[in-house]
Amino acid sequence: MENNEKIMSSEESLKIISDMINRTKTNIREASFHLLFWGWLIVVCSLSEYLLYTLTSMENPWLAWLLTIPGVFVSLIYGFVKGSKQTVYTYADRLYMWSWLGFLFAAIILFVFLGFEKRMYAVGPYILMLAAFPTFLSGVIIKFRPLIFGGISIWILSLVCFFAGPSIGPLAVPAAMITGYLIPGYMIKNNGFKNDTV
Repeated sequence: MENNEKIMSSEESLKIISDMINRTKTNIREASFHLLFWGWLIVVCSLSEYLLYTLTSMENPWLAWLLTIPGVFVSLIYGFVKGSKQTVYTYADRLYMWSWLGFLFAAIILFVFLGFEKRMYAVGPYILMLAAFPTFLSGVIIKFRPLIFGGISIWILSLVCFFAGPSIGPLAVPAAMITGYLIPGYMIKNNGFKNDTV
């Protein structure tokens, strides 16, 4: 009986893997929206809280962070609409999506554990520590160094946020968003993935 199964050559295997990575890169390029949206939203919220705390006598400057609640819905709706138009999902696409959803779930649980402090700087180092992981992992998945370095910078700035104290530490949050989300996000959106091998 003749064996009809075709044994893949190493070249064919590499082509399939390369096609999957390129397809994932295309899908994640479209997902740069999330990096830019959340990068700018968190920069606005963190700077607003910092300025309200330092320049005004407002009792609860952390209320600026309530903007993230509609932000979650905007992000989920955008993801749902884009996802419904996407016809092909790779394993890397799913890993990318679930790593960010895992971060969202972990962040919500962290807020439940820590509660709302008088100032959000008490939560900031832990949120940054969590956010660094899906950022770093996303860079590894798509082999994009700026996103990998972005994740590392967020980890470093989480330490700054923790040890610098309440007067300077909160400024590590917008700095982390600029280096970890906005710079890689704009590079993905505008330049694609040129010279991106890890």
